[in-house]
Amino acid sequence: MARLLLGCLLLCALASPGMAALSEGDGAPDFQAQASLAGKAFNFSLKEALKKGPVVVYFFPAAYTGTCNIQAHEFAANYEKFVAAGATVVGVSLDSITRLNAFSADPDSCAGKVAVASDSDGRISKSYGLRVEQPPPGVTDTQGYAIEHGLVEQVTFVVTADGKIAATIRGDSPSSNVAKALEAVQRVAAKQVTRAPGDSRRYRKTGLTMVLSRF
Repeated sequence: MARLLLGCLLLCALASPGMAALSEGDGAPDFQAQASLAGKAFNFSLKEALKKGPVVVYFFPAAYTGTCNIQAHEFAANYEKFVAAGATVVGVSLDSITRLNAFSADPDSCAGKVAVASDSDGRISKSYGLRVEQPPPGVTDTQGYAIEHGLVEQVTFVVTADGKIAATIRGDSPSSNVAKALEAVQRVAAKQVTRAPGDSRRYRKTGLTMVLSRF
């Protein structure tokens, strides 16, 4: 229990401001990584995902830890709303792909809806200006497994189709973090519709047909 408590305290500390994370208007570094969705591994490419519309890239310290479990579940519970706004959601941590296979399929976490990518060497996290720290020896997750990989701070980025960061969200509760990410992608969708309300062909390509049908 003491080890688990220590782990929770460390993860909370990582959620607080540290290094200068990329902010609104910055270019989002492209990345490719092995990821998992519903327990199945695949190759994720940010560049390819952005061809479909905005992408929510949320970094989290470790699978099967208190706030990370809640955040993943919140994204899964609101997944259809993100899809309706034309957005893709992907989580990134330094967990192994084997661990993420279990996490992505877990009904209490990603629930088979949210993809999670393995940044095993921390390069993706650091390219976004995020801190990666090593956990103290003996720290365990909520399933009792030792956490032996680096822990990235908990920050969410909303990236527009042109590769720019529209929002950087940090320091919130899991539910607030997800709610703010959803608000950001809905604002992006609304701006795209406003720019060319008569061009349905453009938005069908970015997954915004459902939004356009309301006008």
